[in-house]
Amino acid sequence: MKIYEGTTHFENIKNPVVTSGTFDGVHLGHQKILKRIRAIADEINGETILITFWPHPRMVLYPNEHNLRLLTTFEEKTHLLREFGIDHLLTIPFTKSFSKLSSAEFIQQILVDTIKTRKLVIGYDHRFGKNREGGFDYLKANKHHFGFELEEISREDVDNVGVSSTKIRKALEDGKVEVANEYLGREYDLNGIIIKGQQLGRSIGFPTANMHIPHDYKLIPCDGAYAVTARVEGKIHQGMLNIGNRPTVNGNSQTIEVHLFDFDGDLYDKRICVQLKAYLRPEIKFSGLEELKAQLQQDREDALRLLAC
Repeated sequence: MKIYEGTTHFENIKNPVVTSGTFDGVHLGHQKILKRIRAIADEINGETILITFWPHPRMVLYPNEHNLRLLTTFEEKTHLLREFGIDHLLTIPFTKSFSKLSSAEFIQQILVDTIKTRKLVIGYDHRFGKNREGGFDYLKANKHHFGFELEEISREDVDNVGVSSTKIRKALEDGKVEVANEYLGREYDLNGIIIKGQQLGRSIGFPTANMHIPHDYKLIPCDGAYAVTARVEGKIHQGMLNIGNRPTVNGNSQTIEVHLFDFDGDLYDKRICVQLKAYLRPEIKFSGLEELKAQLQQDREDALRLLAC
C-alpha cells in the first residue's frame, strides 16, 4: 500500500476505485465498503484508493474540546487498511482552510483533477464539503458533470451490519469488550512501549509491565481487569491487564499494567500489542496486599478459563 501525505505527489493510477472517510476503528461497517471497492477494482483491473483526513476533523474544528478518543491511531488504521487490500491511502491534511472547501470544490479538486476517479463508493450517510453539505443525492444529480461512476452502500446494508464507531466507543467505556470485539470483527488492541514502574507486583508474585500509550487521543477502555493476549517481538502470550489508579497502593494516576502468564524476561523499552479478550471485573480497593494477591490469583484462573474458550 502506498501512502500519500497530501496530493502534491499523487501519481496517475489505472481505473481508480475510491472511497473516503475517517474510518476510525475499521469496523465491520467500514469493512463492507473496503471489500466492495476491492471487488470492483478486481473486476475492472483497477486499483483501490481510500481518502482519509488527518488530524481528525473534530480536532481542528473544535480545538477546545479535549474529549475526542479514537479507536485507532493513524498507524493502527494504516495497518488495518493494508490488510483489507487498499492499494493507495491518500491522507489529506485537515486544516481550517480545507474545511471551507465546498462539496463541488472537493469533488473537482480531489476526486476529478487529482485522482481521476473511475468509480466512487460511499455509505448512504456519508457527507463531505463545507458544513457537510454534499452527499449521495448531490453526487447522483451531478455525476455526468463529474464524469465518474457512483455506487452507494445502501441504508439496508449498513443497518444490517448495525455497527458504528460511536457504538464501539460506548461499549469499551462500559467494559463490554465482547460487544466491541464483535462490532470490530477482531479484538480491540492497545499498542505501546513498556516503561519502568514501581515493581510492586513483583513483590507479590505478579510482576507487571507498565504500558505507555504514546497517543493521548487513543481510547482507553474503562478501569478494571481484563483477560488479554499480547504480542511481543513476534510471539503471542496470554495474560491479564489492569487499567486504573491502583487504589490499594494509594495510586493517584491511571496506569495500564499487563501481567503475562508465560513470559520470563525483561520487557523494558519493548513494543507490545495487547488484545483485549474479556472484561474480568471493575477496579477494587483491597484492605492490603494479601487480599490483592488472592484476587489476582482468582483473576488469573478466570482469565485462563476465558482465554481457553
